[in-house]
Amino acid sequence: MDPLTLIGAGIGAVATVVAAPAVLTAAGFTAGGIAAGSVASSLMSAAAVANGGGIAAGSVVATLQAAGAAGIPLAGQAIVGAVGAAMGAAAGLASNCTS
Repeated sequence: MDPLTLIGAGIGAVATVVAAPAVLTAAGFTAGGIAAGSVASSLMSAAAVANGGGIAAGSVVATLQAAGAAGIPLAGQAIVGAVGAAMGAAAGLASNCTS
């Protein structure tokens, strides 16, 4: 693997793990609950309608709210970092392409 791909993977992994909490908060998944009028509240509303009025434990909305309230657990950080690394590596490979 060439250096640009490795650098891209490293930057992608770190950037996604660092940015994930801010992205959750910006979407409305906060420590105080789901913010009114946010993307999170729209997702919660849609999930509640689809689920007969409640939010299922373990659903995407419930998982994102738990992460927004308590932080992203280590396993979640590993997953987010792996996705970021893959995206960074792809960007590094793309930067090496010549036309």
